[in-house]
Amino acid sequence: MNQDKQLREQLVKMMRGGQAFRTREELLEGITLQDAGRKVDGVPYTIWQLLDHLLFAQHDILDFCRNSNYHEPAWPDDYWPKETAPEDEAQLEQTLKALDADLEEMIELVQDQKNDLFKPIPHGTGQNLLREAMLVAEHNAYHLGQVVLLRRLIGGL
Repeated sequence: MNQDKQLREQLVKMMRGGQAFRTREELLEGITLQDAGRKVDGVPYTIWQLLDHLLFAQHDILDFCRNSNYHEPAWPDDYWPKETAPEDEAQLEQTLKALDADLEEMIELVQDQKNDLFKPIPHGTGQNLLREAMLVAEHNAYHLGQVVLLRRLIGGL
Protein backbone atom coordinates (compact mmCIF):
# COMPACT_ATOMS: atom_id res chain seq x y z
CA MET A 1 0.00 0.00 0.00
CA ASN A 2 1.44 3.39 -0.90
CA GLN A 3 1.96 6.16 1.61
CA ASP A 4 -0.66 8.47 0.08
CA LYS A 5 -3.35 5.81 0.44
CA GLN A 6 -2.24 5.01 4.00
CA LEU A 7 -2.34 8.67 4.97
CA ARG A 8 -5.84 9.08 3.55
CA GLU A 9 -7.06 5.97 5.39
CA GLN A 10 -5.62 7.22 8.67
CA LEU A 11 -7.25 10.63 8.20
CA VAL A 12 -10.61 8.95 7.65
CA LYS A 13 -10.15 6.86 10.80
CA MET A 14 -9.26 10.00 12.76
CA MET A 15 -12.33 11.85 11.50
CA ARG A 16 -14.69 8.95 12.21
CA GLY A 17 -13.22 8.25 15.64
CA GLY A 18 -13.34 4.88 17.29
CA GLN A 19 -9.61 4.40 17.73
CA ALA A 20 -8.81 6.18 21.00
CA PHE A 21 -12.47 6.43 22.02
CA ARG A 22 -15.87 5.21 20.89
CA THR A 23 -17.20 6.29 17.52
CA ARG A 24 -19.19 9.47 17.15
CA GLU A 25 -22.32 7.44 16.43
CA GLU A 26 -21.93 5.62 19.75
CA LEU A 27 -21.20 8.81 21.68
CA LEU A 28 -24.25 10.63 20.31
CA GLU A 29 -26.65 7.69 20.31
CA GLY A 30 -29.73 8.14 22.46
CA ILE A 31 -29.47 11.88 23.14
CA THR A 32 -32.98 12.96 24.04
CA LEU A 33 -34.62 16.30 23.41
CA GLN A 34 -34.77 16.87 27.16
CA ASP A 35 -31.09 16.04 27.71
CA ALA A 36 -29.96 18.16 24.74
CA GLY A 37 -31.24 21.35 26.36
CA ARG A 38 -30.53 20.55 29.97
CA LYS A 39 -28.27 23.00 31.80
CA VAL A 40 -25.62 21.92 34.26
CA ASP A 41 -24.50 24.31 37.00
CA GLY A 42 -21.12 25.81 36.23
CA VAL A 43 -21.08 24.70 32.58
CA PRO A 44 -21.53 27.51 30.05
CA TYR A 45 -23.16 25.39 27.32
CA THR A 46 -25.69 22.61 26.82
CA ILE A 47 -25.36 19.47 24.73
CA TRP A 48 -27.50 21.21 22.11
CA GLN A 49 -25.15 24.17 21.92
CA LEU A 50 -22.20 21.82 21.50
CA LEU A 51 -23.96 19.86 18.75
CA ASP A 52 -25.00 23.01 16.91
CA HIS A 53 -21.47 24.40 17.23
CA LEU A 54 -19.99 21.13 15.95
CA LEU A 55 -22.27 21.22 12.94
CA PHE A 56 -21.58 24.86 12.16
CA ALA A 57 -17.80 24.53 12.48
CA GLN A 58 -17.60 21.26 10.54
CA HIS A 59 -19.76 22.68 7.75
CA ASP A 60 -17.65 25.84 7.72
CA ILE A 61 -14.46 23.81 7.27
CA LEU A 62 -16.08 21.78 4.48
CA ASP A 63 -17.29 24.97 2.80
CA PHE A 64 -13.80 26.48 3.06
CA CYS A 65 -12.29 23.40 1.39
CA ARG A 66 -14.53 23.39 -1.65
CA ASN A 67 -15.95 26.89 -2.14
CA SER A 68 -13.73 29.41 -3.92
CA ASN A 69 -16.22 32.13 -2.89
CA TYR A 70 -15.92 31.21 0.80
CA HIS A 71 -16.62 33.98 3.31
CA GLU A 72 -15.40 33.50 6.86
CA PRO A 73 -18.14 33.72 9.49
CA ALA A 74 -17.73 36.08 12.46
CA TRP A 75 -16.01 34.52 15.46
CA PRO A 76 -17.45 33.69 17.96
CA ASP A 77 -20.97 34.96 17.31
CA ASP A 78 -21.70 32.91 14.20
CA TYR A 79 -20.16 29.74 15.60
CA TRP A 80 -22.14 29.41 18.82
CA PRO A 81 -25.94 29.25 19.06
CA LYS A 82 -27.78 31.46 21.48
CA GLU A 83 -30.58 28.92 21.93
CA THR A 84 -29.84 26.43 24.69
CA ALA A 85 -32.14 23.73 23.34
CA PRO A 86 -33.44 22.52 19.99
CA GLU A 87 -36.94 23.63 19.03
CA ASP A 88 -38.14 20.04 18.79
CA GLU A 89 -37.11 16.44 18.18
CA ALA A 90 -37.03 17.05 14.43
CA GLN A 91 -34.42 19.80 14.77
CA LEU A 92 -32.26 17.59 16.99
CA GLU A 93 -32.48 14.69 14.53
CA GLN A 94 -31.80 16.98 11.57
CA THR A 95 -28.66 18.29 13.27
CA LEU A 96 -27.38 14.80 14.05
CA LYS A 97 -28.00 13.69 10.44
CA ALA A 98 -26.35 16.82 9.06
CA LEU A 99 -23.29 16.16 11.25
CA ASP A 100 -22.99 12.73 9.66
CA ALA A 101 -23.63 13.98 6.13
CA ASP A 102 -21.04 16.77 6.32
CA LEU A 103 -18.48 14.42 7.82
CA GLU A 104 -19.03 11.95 4.99
CA GLU A 105 -18.58 14.76 2.45
CA MET A 106 -15.29 15.73 4.10
CA ILE A 107 -14.23 12.08 4.02
CA GLU A 108 -15.06 11.92 0.31
CA LEU A 109 -12.79 14.91 -0.31
CA VAL A 110 -9.97 13.18 1.55
CA GLN A 111 -10.50 9.83 -0.17
CA ASP A 112 -10.53 11.35 -3.66
CA GLN A 113 -6.95 10.90 -4.82
CA LYS A 114 -7.44 13.71 -7.35
CA ASN A 115 -7.37 16.05 -4.33
CA ASP A 116 -3.77 16.74 -3.35
CA LEU A 117 -3.66 16.68 0.45
CA PHE A 118 -0.68 19.04 0.53
CA LYS A 119 -1.68 21.61 -2.10
CA PRO A 120 -2.60 24.95 -0.55
CA ILE A 121 -6.29 25.82 -0.87
CA PRO A 122 -6.26 28.62 -3.47
CA HIS A 123 -8.43 31.07 -1.53
CA GLY A 124 -6.77 30.31 1.82
CA THR A 125 -3.67 31.55 3.54
CA GLY A 126 -1.61 28.38 3.28
CA GLN A 127 -4.13 25.82 4.56
CA ASN A 128 -4.38 22.49 2.75
CA LEU A 129 -6.80 19.56 2.78
CA LEU A 130 -4.56 17.60 5.15
CA ARG A 131 -4.66 20.38 7.72
CA GLU A 132 -8.43 20.83 7.34
CA ALA A 133 -9.11 17.09 7.76
CA MET A 134 -6.99 17.01 10.91
CA LEU A 135 -8.80 20.12 12.13
CA VAL A 136 -12.17 18.38 11.69
CA ALA A 137 -10.88 15.35 13.61
CA GLU A 138 -9.37 17.39 16.43
CA HIS A 139 -12.29 19.80 16.79
CA ASN A 140 -14.87 17.02 16.77
CA ALA A 141 -12.93 14.95 19.30
CA TYR A 142 -12.60 17.90 21.66
CA HIS A 143 -16.28 18.78 21.65
CA LEU A 144 -17.48 15.17 21.63
CA GLY A 145 -15.53 14.75 24.86
CA GLN A 146 -17.50 17.67 26.28
CA VAL A 147 -20.77 16.07 25.15
CA VAL A 148 -19.79 12.83 26.89
CA LEU A 149 -18.96 14.69 30.10
CA LEU A 150 -22.30 16.55 30.05
CA ARG A 151 -24.17 13.33 29.36
CA ARG A 152 -22.52 11.75 32.40
CA LEU A 153 -23.25 14.78 34.59
CA ILE A 154 -26.95 14.73 33.73
CA GLY A 155 -27.18 10.95 33.93
CA GLY A 156 -27.86 10.48 30.23
CA LEU A 157 -24.98 8.09 29.59
